[in-house]
Amino acid sequence: MTRDQAEEKLEKTFGFEKFYDDQWDTIERVLKGEHILLIEKTGYGKSLCYQFPAVQFDGLTVVFSPLLALMRDQLKKLNELGIPAKCINSEQENAENEAVIREAKDGKLKLLYIAPERQENDEWIDATRSMNLKMVVIDEAHCISVWGHDFRPAFRRIINLVKLLPAGFPVLATTATATKRVEQDIVRQMGGNTVSIRGKLVRPNFHLRVVKVNSEEEKMIWLGKNLDKLPGTGVIYTGTRVNTEVYSKWLEFLKISSVHYNAGLDAASRKQIEDGLLANQWKCVVATNALGMGIDKPDIRFIIHTQMPASLIHYYQEIGRAGRDGQPTYLLLFYHENDKSLPQAFIDGGRPSPDKYRKVIDTLKKAPMGEFEIARATNLTRTQVRTIKADLIEQGIINEVRSGKSKKYEYKYGAPALNTSTFQELRNAKMADMAKMIEYINSSDCHMSFLCNYLGDSGTANCGQCDNDLARHVHVTVEKEWEEKIESFRSEYFPTLEVSNAKTILVDGVAASYYGVSAVGAAIHRSKYEQGGDFPDFLVILTLKGFRKHFGRTNFDLVVYVPPTESGNLVKNFASKIASTLGIPLSHNLRKVCATKPQKVFQNGLLKADNVAGAFEFRPEIEAAGKSILLIDDICDSGATIKEIGKLFTTLGAKTIAPLVIAKTMGGDLST
Repeated sequence: MTRDQAEEKLEKTFGFEKFYDDQWDTIERVLKGEHILLIEKTGYGKSLCYQFPAVQFDGLTVVFSPLLALMRDQLKKLNELGIPAKCINSEQENAENEAVIREAKDGKLKLLYIAPERQENDEWIDATRSMNLKMVVIDEAHCISVWGHDFRPAFRRIINLVKLLPAGFPVLATTATATKRVEQDIVRQMGGNTVSIRGKLVRPNFHLRVVKVNSEEEKMIWLGKNLDKLPGTGVIYTGTRVNTEVYSKWLEFLKISSVHYNAGLDAASRKQIEDGLLANQWKCVVATNALGMGIDKPDIRFIIHTQMPASLIHYYQEIGRAGRDGQPTYLLLFYHENDKSLPQAFIDGGRPSPDKYRKVIDTLKKAPMGEFEIARATNLTRTQVRTIKADLIEQGIINEVRSGKSKKYEYKYGAPALNTSTFQELRNAKMADMAKMIEYINSSDCHMSFLCNYLGDSGTANCGQCDNDLARHVHVTVEKEWEEKIESFRSEYFPTLEVSNAKTILVDGVAASYYGVSAVGAAIHRSKYEQGGDFPDFLVILTLKGFRKHFGRTNFDLVVYVPPTESGNLVKNFASKIASTLGIPLSHNLRKVCATKPQKVFQNGLLKADNVAGAFEFRPEIEAAGKSILLIDDICDSGATIKEIGKLFTTLGAKTIAPLVIAKTMGGDLST
């Protein structure tokens, strides 16, 4: 097929007149059955490089992608064009996924999108043998490389598949961001015959700004004063799930329309927000980096980072989602010297310490175990278990074994010793990435040129649009009026405790504050661990404000409190003050029937739930029947204790139980 012939088909099927040169080079090679790594900026049209060939082939193209939003967006467009395409993912019911697999086996689909993790599914593995596969696509290919900014062990299984494919079978890997090191690693894994095509990364419509601040409050104040002055709609990226809520509530407090988004939301809520972003429903979406990848909105006019990303690769990937229409687009990065602590924590948590690897090895020497069993036996988080498991399999120290539909992991006797040198090398590389990010922030050179040169697009000229090129830097001024607005917001913003469950009468509750965000955490710590006496009255007042805002119209019959593990009468005395002020009877009849450990010693939700399972009783039981109960505690972490008490009162016939706590922790919020 010549380029002219291909472009005739392109216009007929996709409505585009011409290919970019790199697009055609890629497509021509794919049609010849080559292995290609395509590195092109976000919004360039990488997806067309596999969608066009997929339509020409007489079989099925499988697209491995970690991005559900991308799947949804591309499927909608392909189906509107009359191209049969579907996906398999965890948000769909099993019956729907099974029906899609049948269609793929029956030759009814041109493209099938699937998450890399699905390769561990037996049904999928068996089904692939019956599919007429013609091309394999690896989207977000940087996830293959441990040196990439978003390495995922499941992507390694795709490489195992690629190595089994016959010669002349086309494989296309695509990414918007890959350093030279990552590029070389991907090419090595895909095979020596892989051709790498790298495009230009410069975005001439970008106006890059770095805003140095002295506090988190200055970030909030600048947004409050200036967000409505920015054109169009955009995205504000925060570093944690908690901060998506905090910043969104702050903007809501100022009557600026926004919504918060993170991976902790249910699938329906995420889809609704994605659709709302496309429809310009809000001035901005406040999100972790869980939002954006795969969302095709050409007119995102601004992206603001309240937290320094871990690397320039992360930063370029995230800002690359804006301004795809070529119109002027504003990118602001706030920076405070303490901002280094969060990416540092991500780096520290990226690979567990060697002693945790040895703990898993020693555990599996005793007996084969599944993921949940390993987490329970080692007191590690499930994320840590998955990372360790993948590394130990790769090093040949453990095997994956199957028994029916369940998977277990067993130690290979005679296995080689654990090699931790690569872990330290990876950590050093990530620390160097973070140092380069800070160098970018402090640099007086052109920001666009700095970015492109680091990412392998060397020799990029100055953009003439960034703050350094224009010698116009953004500064934050703080007037007393705005200090008072911040103080007022913090006295009126109360985090929700999302603990409700369809199987119990437990409803979502409220906390007076986040632990550590303000003076609340320090006051709790003094009382609990520094012999500071009862929780101070300002915590009572703040908690009552939270109660009235959240439960102001709810009538409660009874106040109970969580029995202590190590804090003596602190919660009891606090609950007494709350009950007395509200004029609700206080019961002392919720008791522990067995000893429990402080929840903070456990690293995963499984062990937290195990720790309190069956640990409480309430007598006389008749006192709870038909009652609306307010449950008081000092701190809510995982919510396991509250949920266990909710189960108890459900069995006792209570009408409802609502938790009210002083503080909700931010611990463990190193996720998107």
